[in-house]
Amino acid sequence: MPIEVESKLLIVDDLPENLLALEALIRAPGRLVYRAGSAEAALALLLEHEFALAIVDVQMPGMNGFELAELMRGTERTRHIPIIFVSAAGREMNYAFQGYESGAVDFLHKPLDPHAVVSKVSVFVDLHQHRKALRHEMESLAAAHRKQEELVQQLQHTQRELERAVRMRDDFMSMVSHELRTPLNTLYLEAQLRQLHLSKGKLDTFSPEKLPTMIERDQRQIRNMVRLIDDMLDVTRLRRDALSIQTKPVDLAELARAVVDNLRHQAEAAGCTISLDAPPALRGVWDEFRIEQVLTNLLTNALRYGGGKPVEMTVRQDGDHAVVSVRDQGIGISPEDHQRIFEQFERTDVSRKHAAGLGLGLYITHKIVSLHAGRIGVESTPGHGARFFVELPLQPPPASADSGK
Repeated sequence: MPIEVESKLLIVDDLPENLLALEALIRAPGRLVYRAGSAEAALALLLEHEFALAIVDVQMPGMNGFELAELMRGTERTRHIPIIFVSAAGREMNYAFQGYESGAVDFLHKPLDPHAVVSKVSVFVDLHQHRKALRHEMESLAAAHRKQEELVQQLQHTQRELERAVRMRDDFMSMVSHELRTPLNTLYLEAQLRQLHLSKGKLDTFSPEKLPTMIERDQRQIRNMVRLIDDMLDVTRLRRDALSIQTKPVDLAELARAVVDNLRHQAEAAGCTISLDAPPALRGVWDEFRIEQVLTNLLTNALRYGGGKPVEMTVRQDGDHAVVSVRDQGIGISPEDHQRIFEQFERTDVSRKHAAGLGLGLYITHKIVSLHAGRIGVESTPGHGARFFVELPLQPPPASADSGK
């Protein structure tokens, strides 16, 4: 805020010749002199301007100078304006004492001493300029302090975000290590066990009846690793805004049946069943691979957190949209976590206790649905299972069709 260069002076007298004479005395470069022929006119000017000094004649018709001073002292805006009283009355009338009681800083008697007037006015103008400079400096310091506090808050926020990012990175690396080590350890132990059987000549372990089961176990562990690696690659693509969406005509009902069939063994291992309610056909234009990924993620989540109870999937058409819902009867999700679970690496405290995972599946699912101009949400309360639903337009917007993003 710039400092005003000019100082404003107010002179109040009911006689125009006195105003002209006094103005001639105090006018100088850097000063603006305002004249008022009455106390009422002075009050109007005081409401509009900030004055460095007011020189007020005591004896005026109507409201006199002392009464004007009392009004000025009663108002916050004008309380601190210095007042010099001027009077033609004799010194024996004790006007000076009454003037000081009214809040004056000085009292001058007519006829005025030009040198005294100029000297006193210069003192108060200089004081006013110094006061304004000090106020400006204090305002600048206060603004700088506020800015400094804002910067400190921003730095603290940035520090918290960095600390959170470091924790997320460490947690992620720990989870990746655990998630990869689990299937690798299983494969390694299986390989060691088979080597031990071969070394002891126990060939019946590898009979045609047992080999399919062994192969299925190996394939399941390999699929787990591949899915984990694919999820991490998808996250990298999403960060670069480079997840590929290649749309083509797809029968969503048929795709859902295929996904359910693919997960039958996983459902049996979880001790639950998957039921599917879908029309004979429901055709739209989507990326088949990515939508299969969405359905697989939703069903896998339901199996993981469903507590071994039945899982229901429904596929239906609603106007120009296809709607897929997956319902489980498991641990449920708190309302405050309904949005957070779709963020990267986010998992609820309850879900961490029940199953391992990186917290990527729903994040990737949400992004894939968004890239199809669709919507995903969840309805759930703790202890009463969860229903995830996905709404997909049958025909994607022109900008998203066959895009590389």
